[in-house]
Amino acid sequence: MLEVIYKAQRFMKEACRKLGRQINIMEVCGTHTVSIFRNGIRATLPQSIKLLSGPGCPVCVTSQGYIDTVVELSARKNCLIATYGDMVRVPGKDGSLETKSTNANIKVVLSSEEALTLAKRNPDKMVIFVAVGFETTAPATAVVIKQACEEDIDNFCVLCAHKLVVPAMRTLLSAKNDKIDAFLCPGHVSVIIGYEAFSGIVEEFGRPCVVAGFEAIQIMEALAEICRQLSSGKAQLKSVYNAVVTRKGNITAQKIIADYFETGNGHWRGLGNIEKSVLRLKKRYSKFDAFRRLGLEEKPGAEPAGCRCGEVICGLIEPVECRLFATECTIDNPVGPCMVSSEGICAAWFKYGREDRRS
Repeated sequence: MLEVIYKAQRFMKEACRKLGRQINIMEVCGTHTVSIFRNGIRATLPQSIKLLSGPGCPVCVTSQGYIDTVVELSARKNCLIATYGDMVRVPGKDGSLETKSTNANIKVVLSSEEALTLAKRNPDKMVIFVAVGFETTAPATAVVIKQACEEDIDNFCVLCAHKLVVPAMRTLLSAKNDKIDAFLCPGHVSVIIGYEAFSGIVEEFGRPCVVAGFEAIQIMEALAEICRQLSSGKAQLKSVYNAVVTRKGNITAQKIIADYFETGNGHWRGLGNIEKSVLRLKKRYSKFDAFRRLGLEEKPGAEPAGCRCGEVICGLIEPVECRLFATECTIDNPVGPCMVSSEGICAAWFKYGREDRRS
């Protein structure tokens, strides 16, 4: 392991020397961010390499308007909200689901299947599954829609907020942060979509894209490969997560996503409205679409006062540059979603290091 790390450091130092400037590498995935902090990887990097945390935490990129809608629905007597735990503490304009903890209409679930089971057990309630996540979790949502359709379950619907990673990366380079030199691409998402999905980023923007797993040694290998490419002046697409990631991805998962969803325009925190970046249930499954069935409209919503989560997930600032960080906004009292989620960038900075330890 030490040999790999030393070799990686040599590649990085050589790239920094050759380019003669700061190298900005964005890790798209929140799990990568946490792993980088937990393993002290930042402290091993040359001063000229800067890691940027990107829009890879599903809770963090969910629009404020969606959060507000979920909180509003939880107050309806005929509704039962089924949500993953991370979403409970995200503040909306009228508080979070956690602050409404006395409301028996809020249930934390561990899977989409559990949400469907709630509907079967509560026929007098409309069970609304808060479906947040990227391509990784979309197949599981599709499976329960299939099951609900086959069993003709009338009191179950999905408030879909599944998002697609690649459109967000393109938007970052096109309009938000063109100083990104390369991407450390997400492992979990790549299992589903395959590493070939990032080829357009390489070809159109000339940015290296390297997929990695979450062990420290593999992250270091990926960073070294990125630096090798930057040093050579030739951007390439590569995966060092060969144990589970293939070029084409999981075809079965892709098919069930395509069977039940279609792409649409959608709001992202920090990135705005991105074309063809979200998954919507197809019209023939509108019975299970909470937006259509309940006459809801997703709107951007107003960010919490002083919160700079939108800039953080675009890699424009680091959490410590937000005046609320570690003062008004803490893990115990979060103001923005980046301090809430277990994959949140601000939460990682708060827990593992509030300043860059190389400085």
